[in-house]
Amino acid sequence: MNPQFLLEVNHLKKYYEIPQGMFKEKIVVRAVDDISFSIKKGETFALVGESGCGKSTTGRTILRLTEPTDGEVRFDGEDIRSLSYEKMRLLRSRMQMVFQDPYASLNPKKTIREILMEPLRVHNKYEKKERMDKIRKILEIVGLSDHHLDRYPHEFSGGQRQRIGIARAVVLQPDFIIADEPVSALDVSVQSQVINLMLELQKEFGLTYLFISHDLSVIRHMTDRMAVMYLGKIIEVGNTDDVFENPKHPYTQALISAIPANHPRESKDRIVLEGDVPSPANPPSGCAFHPRCPAAMEICSRRVPEETDFGSGHTAKCHLYQMNEKREEKDEHAVIHS
Repeated sequence: MNPQFLLEVNHLKKYYEIPQGMFKEKIVVRAVDDISFSIKKGETFALVGESGCGKSTTGRTILRLTEPTDGEVRFDGEDIRSLSYEKMRLLRSRMQMVFQDPYASLNPKKTIREILMEPLRVHNKYEKKERMDKIRKILEIVGLSDHHLDRYPHEFSGGQRQRIGIARAVVLQPDFIIADEPVSALDVSVQSQVINLMLELQKEFGLTYLFISHDLSVIRHMTDRMAVMYLGKIIEVGNTDDVFENPKHPYTQALISAIPANHPRESKDRIVLEGDVPSPANPPSGCAFHPRCPAAMEICSRRVPEETDFGSGHTAKCHLYQMNEKREEKDEHAVIHS
């Protein structure tokens, strides 16, 4: 365990088996397929990709809301998979989640007072009076007040509901929060308010975020490092600025090219991908992206690419760079023997 990393994910897998009848083999859906990454204390790390690539499943599997099929998840040096139910429940006071749909994630039959009180009660935090003081303080921080305490979730706007969801995650003062598409269900005018709130909370409480999103504009604004997922696999990792300025994988290049221009007069070269995302129940052989890749070669359909390191923690899995490395090795070999 590297002490600078709060979370380490090693070869994580989550497969789902779909029965096909008595005489047919089960179909295996590889939702998360052997991924590894680490998150430093105090940073915001992003998981990026199209819908269905396995981002949300990764987040839920890390917290063991969904049990992993294989792999290792270490939080602050402790292997989460080996923990008993009781120890895992206690650890969740340090690991929280903000869900995509702020309405579906809040119990419609409970008031905001009850929703915010529940995690403090379950984890036996503070005395009763201290709990109310804590709730009032958190509400104030997220831009709400005492007169909201006895209202129900349906009485709030989408942005307010997400603020309540964030307050519920932060009230325990966790070390780590997984934010699963926390602004995708909100109006654009409200998104920036929620994003700025999350950044302010990170500074105040020293939070570490795993931010899951398909919105690259949001990712660039609020994250330090990012990983790009495609069909259950991570294909590129690096500092956010490095990946945006110099994307290596053809899929990452296509995603970044699709970001809307900032000004009507600004022109952008769009990379339009052909075809649809393949089914994770029947992924292509070799590199899973090769049927849609504009730079695909014959080797791409046969062999899974290895990781190429470009320095400063920027890596990508693509045969383009491995072929270049082999050519350079051949040229160097020829020079030595000439």
